[in-house]
Amino acid sequence: MALTVSLWQVIKKGAGMDLSLVIPCFNESDSIDQMRAQLNAIRPELARRGSFELVLVDDGSTDDTYERLKAAFADWEHVQIARHERNRGLGAALRTGFAHARGEVIVVTDSDGTYPFTTIPAMLDMMTPDVDIVTSSAYHPQGGVEGVPAYRLLFSQGASLIYRLLVNRHIHTYTAMYRAYRRRVIEQVPPTLEGYVVMAEILVNALLAGYHVVEYPAVLHVRKFGQSKAKIWRITKSHLRFQAHILRRRLAGLLRAAPVTTGRVK
Repeated sequence: MALTVSLWQVIKKGAGMDLSLVIPCFNESDSIDQMRAQLNAIRPELARRGSFELVLVDDGSTDDTYERLKAAFADWEHVQIARHERNRGLGAALRTGFAHARGEVIVVTDSDGTYPFTTIPAMLDMMTPDVDIVTSSAYHPQGGVEGVPAYRLLFSQGASLIYRLLVNRHIHTYTAMYRAYRRRVIEQVPPTLEGYVVMAEILVNALLAGYHVVEYPAVLHVRKFGQSKAKIWRITKSHLRFQAHILRRRLAGLLRAAPVTTGRVK
């Protein structure tokens, strides 16, 4: 079925951007005030670094997320708010966000405050000319978790361990959503899967394509506002299917991996 997307924009000048912030949202009405406050706090720093835009994707929310997003960010110089007519999941939301993003660097992050928006400048500091992806890593020795339920950690850490064994590279966290990408990465290894497993798909395929990945040690917080929509068992099954696909490739002798380096806390 075709994906219907409506778009609300405030674009005041220029076509290209140095940076795009892509934030998928689903029934996040309760999160928007906090999101706006944190993003406004880093606007001066982002402006100092170059041109930037905000790309918000309302993935078929049934509350007033779309209207509240328009009201909250109408004063931003460059903002696009795309809206799906119905909920299609994270994979579709990312594809829509990437399709509208104009930045040479694209930062994707959660809308719920699990990783503070105020850490975006520190992540961008690690995007040196030789780096293609900076991925947040709560499971890095210098990262951490605060208030996250044990069952969620078990599933997430277990999934990352299996990916690490399959891909044979020592990335600590394969499942994080919070990342910075060079545009060329998304153009060359576009996401195809649905749901949360899409984050592992992007990272694994980028590694196999030879892109340079560094980890940004970060603290994963329990959701700061709103309610989680993640269905752990459904997510786990999708990871197992993708991991089986990787294993088949490995057994067929088709798997290769690129060098990976690990970032350090500054």
